[in-house]
Amino acid sequence: MNGRYGRDLDLNLLRVFVVVADSGSVTQAAAHLYLTQPAVSAALRRLTSAIGAPLFARRGRGLVLTSRGERLLSDLRPHLQALVDAALAPPQFDPKTSERTLRLGLADSSEQWLLPLLLRELEKEAPRMRLVVVPVQFRTVGEALATRRVDLAVTVADDLPTTIKRQALFTGGFVCLFDPRHAKVKKTLTERVYFDHDHVIVSYNGDLRGVVEDLLQKSRRIRCSVSSFANLGAIVDGSALLATVPKLVADHIRLTRRHLRTTKLPFAFSGSAMELLWPSALDEDDACRFIREKVVRFSKQTGEAGR
Repeated sequence: MNGRYGRDLDLNLLRVFVVVADSGSVTQAAAHLYLTQPAVSAALRRLTSAIGAPLFARRGRGLVLTSRGERLLSDLRPHLQALVDAALAPPQFDPKTSERTLRLGLADSSEQWLLPLLLRELEKEAPRMRLVVVPVQFRTVGEALATRRVDLAVTVADDLPTTIKRQALFTGGFVCLFDPRHAKVKKTLTERVYFDHDHVIVSYNGDLRGVVEDLLQKSRRIRCSVSSFANLGAIVDGSALLATVPKLVADHIRLTRRHLRTTKLPFAFSGSAMELLWPSALDEDDACRFIREKVVRFSKQTGEAGR
């Protein structure tokens, strides 16, 4: 501590001084500072006493700086602005110490392959960060991002507001998943056999229309409709049902049900691209960018492995 701190100079008085100098009026400065006029006058008296020289002189109903006041203002202004900028600057993001909680919207087909990879990476690089995973799909993701119910999302999407940024990740394609012990499917699946079989589908509308009906305008013999891919493996296992699923989902199911099989669909059907979506307001958010970079890297690796 040097002698100036020993004189009990309150640094808040310097801010009051700058505002009075800029406005030329104690009354106006008080309004800007949300203080009373007597409080501002008292602050100026304390600062004058600490400096040891008059800082203002009266001119009519206002105040003007003395030569000592002008010199103080000139020396003080850049330092005061730097302090304000430093105080209001967002904290620097450090993944090793960050305790941010981010809300991640995932299609159920994305959750199975992406979330385990992401959590293992965070355990190593950002052990204090947390994720709240929210289910989204192409009909709900726009509203979830626009209302900030989620900070970023990985799913397929239709038209979105211009305030939502999007990056294509990969198009993994679809396959037919079946249990060879019960479903009569040969090595090459024909269109006739495909449409003669009973199917289990995923429908986010809760009806009997799936991706094949929506995109190809062809109807299957649908025995069961479910709301997610989560239990398709258990449903297909031990049945003659066929399930048309993203290849990534089928690969995940077969990790634990190796006796199930997949085969190519008997028609051209690639599906829509999986996309990374986020609000433009979070484009420069370091924590969100950190997660987005991980998603892009894992998606590239997974897409290449799928191909």
